[in-house]
Amino acid sequence: MPSKKTVVIGASDNPARYSFQAVNRLKSYGHEVVPVGIRKGQVAGLDIHVDKPEVNSVDTVTLYVGPQNQPAWYDYILDLKPKRIIFNPGTENYELERKAREQGIQTIEACTLVMLSVGNY
Repeated sequence: MPSKKTVVIGASDNPARYSFQAVNRLKSYGHEVVPVGIRKGQVAGLDIHVDKPEVNSVDTVTLYVGPQNQPAWYDYILDLKPKRIIFNPGTENYELERKAREQGIQTIEACTLVMLSVGNY
């Protein structure tokens, strides 16, 4: 499977969080991962960015932020110009999905962890 640069929005250093598991799993599958969150920390040996870093050539943004907190992320996510955005369970947001599709960005309502485990990431 070719490496897909992935920005994980809502990254956490808490092992109980799905975003923590996603960063670890993505990295173990050989994907370049950029964890972005609201608290500093580390996951899978990577620093969690809290400053909305500029990232080029993004394949995927995978969301672990609830829809009520996503508006603050809209511009950042869309400015990354990813090929696709994965809305993990609980992050579904029709407004952001519409904005993304208008810019030619594919939107998927799915679980990143399941996609990786079944080989369709």
